[in-house]
Amino acid sequence: MDLMRTLADHSIRRALSFAGLGVVTLMLALSFDLALAMRTGGNLLALICLGLLWLAWRTPSRNLRRSELWSLLLEHATALARSLSAEQAQRMMAQTLRQRLVWHAEQIGGLALLFWLLGILLALVGR
Repeated sequence: MDLMRTLADHSIRRALSFAGLGVVTLMLALSFDLALAMRTGGNLLALICLGLLWLAWRTPSRNLRRSELWSLLLEHATALARSLSAEQAQRMMAQTLRQRLVWHAEQIGGLALLFWLLGILLALVGR
């Protein structure tokens, strides 16, 4: 279960790193107005948070044997992956992936809140 959690984190963080690159790039483009850049970053991170929560909600109904997590599990723990029945593998992966998606969504939601607060503070100081 620990290996599956690590692999789920790896898969989620790979996707989040590309999303974060897009957010940082847009924030840098808006750096002429720091308050605007912070508010925009907070809005984009909130959208990413909502996307993660939507994926977590959808996870139990998806066939996870066609997911990146399953391919990582086959690559790193072939014996474990082959020893599980299809139902067991689906249930374990869905539970783990859902838990990790919600955890990442909570972290990103907190970061979005921080960016919004910084944007508000910068807007108040700038007046």
